[in-house]
Amino acid sequence: MHNSHDPRVLPMRDGVNPSCVVLPSAGQGLLVDFLAERLPAVPHGDWLRRMARGEVVDEFGVPAAPDRPFAPGVRFYYYRELDSEAEIPFEEAVLYQDAHILVADKPHFLPVVPTGRYLQHTLLVRLKRRLGLQELSPVHRIDRDTAGLVLFSVQRATRGRYQALFRDRDVRKVYEAIAPWRPGLAFPREHVSRLEESPQFFRMHEVPGEPNTCTRMEVLEVAAPWARYRLEPVTGKRHQLRVHMAALGLPLRGDAFYPEVNDPPEGDYSHPLQLLARRLEFTDPVTGEHRCFESQRALRGLDADAAAP
Repeated sequence: MHNSHDPRVLPMRDGVNPSCVVLPSAGQGLLVDFLAERLPAVPHGDWLRRMARGEVVDEFGVPAAPDRPFAPGVRFYYYRELDSEAEIPFEEAVLYQDAHILVADKPHFLPVVPTGRYLQHTLLVRLKRRLGLQELSPVHRIDRDTAGLVLFSVQRATRGRYQALFRDRDVRKVYEAIAPWRPGLAFPREHVSRLEESPQFFRMHEVPGEPNTCTRMEVLEVAAPWARYRLEPVTGKRHQLRVHMAALGLPLRGDAFYPEVNDPPEGDYSHPLQLLARRLEFTDPVTGEHRCFESQRALRGLDADAAAP
């Protein structure tokens, strides 16, 4: 499955581009039975209702009727829907936009792209709905729990050039974090390790072997028992900053996954992860201009009444 950006098939709707499923080269029976088996998150009856509304369309723009037979190799398009979705009561900001890129300042708790139980309340769909940018696509990701800067490509024609910046590590990414203060640890320092997925699918952990991650760390401010740190990931593995800090005995304030899983109930926004994507800096591969963007958000975890870690 992938997203389609061809408005001749199905247009963007409420900020959501249609999804696509390609039928295998061999099969038989009815299309609706195949869809219900391949995409079980949508019940058989829902597929029939969508077909009746003309919302399942083949690559030729022909709506699929409920009695449409299986068609080997044909692409079909449909809209992703959620029966219910929790509202995320925090707003993003657009800091910059031109013909090629858009820079958004994301609040905590807002996912960047649709996933699981989030669709309309994702940064991508909110921006597409608000700005009508059908080809908008994130060039990189930050965690739902992390606040701060996300760079988007506005048009498919130049997207690969911005993606290459991250692939080739030609972007300077600077984060800020609140974590415990340990006087015995020397800063600035560089943390290098090998990160791999842990048996808990959403978590990463350090393992022996050739390093594949590197983070530069320094202390910006101390207000014992907490400190504010500047973190620069040289590499970009999932949860890298969170794992590296936890490995030093400095788990980020508000981290529900490291060192232990303590996921708050849905709708509890009282302890945001104190991690902020503060700065993105790069040479624009299309215009040649030097770009430096700064988040307008601030971490709050150095409060005088902060509890001890």
